[in-house]
Amino acid sequence: MASPNGTAYLVPAGAQGLANYPHARTIPSTAKTIFVSGISSRRADGTFEGCETKPDGTYELDCGVQTAAVLRNIETVIRGATEAKCGLESVVDATVFLVDIRRDYGAMNAEWNKIWPDRTKAPARTCVQVAALPNEKILVEIKCQAVVSD
Repeated sequence: MASPNGTAYLVPAGAQGLANYPHARTIPSTAKTIFVSGISSRRADGTFEGCETKPDGTYELDCGVQTAAVLRNIETVIRGATEAKCGLESVVDATVFLVDIRRDYGAMNAEWNKIWPDRTKAPARTCVQVAALPNEKILVEIKCQAVVSD
């Protein structure tokens, strides 16, 4: 296997988007699949990273900070589900939900590319804009699937 999350398939040069991700990933049939629910930047105490409350009660939100926190939270979930055997390197597919894709895609993508600087090792990915997420303090949520080879 080329990397812990299977083998990347890339179409010829020039057809790649702005982010580091392959067009597809193949995984061995003996692998276990972990389905990770949509994860936000919520901390254990119920607050959100990347959200500061202003004196007037409004919020200042930072999609880059939130994305970094989301990816850390996903890492924690995968490590917990695999008894610390796997982490983000095992993610094969992800769906990124953004409240404002035009405003926040760049910040989200910059954090994504820090985790996966090599697109041949990155998961397949789809980004979509949604009308809202479960809390007004959330700009980004990511759900994904990871594989664990036996």
